[in-house]
Amino acid sequence: MIIRQLMGLKPWARVLVPFLFVWVLFVLIFYSKLNTTAAGSSIGEDDDSLKRLDKAVQQLEHSKQIDHELRMLVDEYLAEAGASADRKQHFIDELGNKLDQDGFALGRPRSSPSLEYEQLRRRVKTNTEELWNFLQSEVTKVQKQAQRSAPELVKPLNAFLSLAVEHKRSLLTDIERTRVADGYEGWRHREAADLSELVQKRLTHLQNPENCSTARKLLCRLNKGCGYGCQLHHVVYCFIMAYATERTLILKSKGWRYHKAGWEEVFQPISDTCVDSNGASHASWPGQANTQVLTLPIIDSLNPRPPYLPLAIPADLAPRLMKLHGDPIVWWIGQFLKYLLKPTGETRQMLENGIERLGFKKPIVGVHVRRTDKVGTEAAFHGIDEYMTAVDDYYNQLELTEKVDKRRVFVASDDPKVIEETKNKYPHYEVVGDANVAKMAAVSTRYTDSSLNGIILDIHLLSLSDYLVCTFSSQVCRVAYEIMQSMYPDASGRFRSLDDIYYYGGQNSHNREVVLPHDPKSHDEIQLRPGDLVGVAGNHWNGYSKGKNIRTNQVGLFPSFKVNDRIEIVELPTYPDVK
Repeated sequence: MIIRQLMGLKPWARVLVPFLFVWVLFVLIFYSKLNTTAAGSSIGEDDDSLKRLDKAVQQLEHSKQIDHELRMLVDEYLAEAGASADRKQHFIDELGNKLDQDGFALGRPRSSPSLEYEQLRRRVKTNTEELWNFLQSEVTKVQKQAQRSAPELVKPLNAFLSLAVEHKRSLLTDIERTRVADGYEGWRHREAADLSELVQKRLTHLQNPENCSTARKLLCRLNKGCGYGCQLHHVVYCFIMAYATERTLILKSKGWRYHKAGWEEVFQPISDTCVDSNGASHASWPGQANTQVLTLPIIDSLNPRPPYLPLAIPADLAPRLMKLHGDPIVWWIGQFLKYLLKPTGETRQMLENGIERLGFKKPIVGVHVRRTDKVGTEAAFHGIDEYMTAVDDYYNQLELTEKVDKRRVFVASDDPKVIEETKNKYPHYEVVGDANVAKMAAVSTRYTDSSLNGIILDIHLLSLSDYLVCTFSSQVCRVAYEIMQSMYPDASGRFRSLDDIYYYGGQNSHNREVVLPHDPKSHDEIQLRPGDLVGVAGNHWNGYSKGKNIRTNQVGLFPSFKVNDRIEIVELPTYPDVK
């Protein structure tokens, strides 16, 4: 009878009635447990029992209040049954908020996850990817040998790899589903927003002292002889030094090689109230604590080198940041870029026009292909096929859980031929890119206003992409990756580098801690023991990384999954006036 009545209700009512039934059942169970506890109590029981009973009564009163609010919410919804889709979505959002307030979701408490849980979840994902790198590399080696000496093995080896990659995708999908289903996703978004807001407020406080004439200052000249990405990292380094020494950063940028009028013509000033370098006393780094104005050299010439240079993060934020993010230093640097790269009205209009003109929309993978400079010296050549193999892999993974209307790729390069080559070789992709921007990125025309607009637009669109495929030997790609971190709770895994692991130019040592022992299997490998520190030089993306065991001084290869990143934590000012 009840089922027939339910079937006769409108769709919205069929959703609400079961919900109300579950909620009433929950309240009844709560009453039942409370009565059971009370029945077993006696006057002679100890204080702990009384405290538990008092706590239960408080929780019950709170549940009654939430129940009352829920009933009012449902009544309001029923009174507006013909409301718009937006009104219905508002009801759903409000309902979720009320349940969150009561601390229950699917019958379990919604609180923040433990640090161990978040780190283990990320390690399982990383190790799954490392296992695939190893399998693919080893089978590919055997395939090459089989083609020469045992061609009959080529076909079964291809079949093995084909099924193995499906296993890998299935595992990664399941791991991603645990993140969505564990009940902590709301916390991740709130925590990311709260942490970012805190850091941005601290930077605003630092950059706008009460009295500029007496404030301690750090002078940074935008004169480093390098490309745009490198110069952005120079300013970030200066800003980190200012944050660590509680000095207002003064950026001297007139005559900047990318824009002679200076930084403030392209991005908003980094201070609203304090922009001059005047002071009672001046000195070069390190100076004295009471020196009012200190001038910084470039990071390569800094002496002495303080411990708070990258890859270090501040101790007061470290516990929260290590729980939230898979690579805390990238998030930390991204926060400085978020503050620095606030466009002027003209720059903002240029970015908006570029997005509209190019037809940039999601889903999309950002690809940065470096060609005209550093290739053959600092970086190896990588064909477009290598980049697009990684792009294909991303979309193959995505399409297990989402319907993709069109595979899109945004191609940024300093060689316009790359964009045309991608369009010709991959006609089933929608290729977004501007050949004119690529032409202006060539070395001969790099330091012009048009070129500056082009590189700003390229980095902006790369950072807005869902995923990055590039070479981390390029500072342009690393900047885009850093900016991307401010757009997601944790975007540390949204990249594929064809060469280097992430690094910051001029950084202090990058160490990893050994968690599993390893005995060398060849003369190229090194011994590892749990607790050893390894200074990592790079990942070969074949299951192995290269580094130096600090205990033994051995340099060589080791299985990537046998180490964890060692997070460098330093004591920095906590800015107690910023709430």
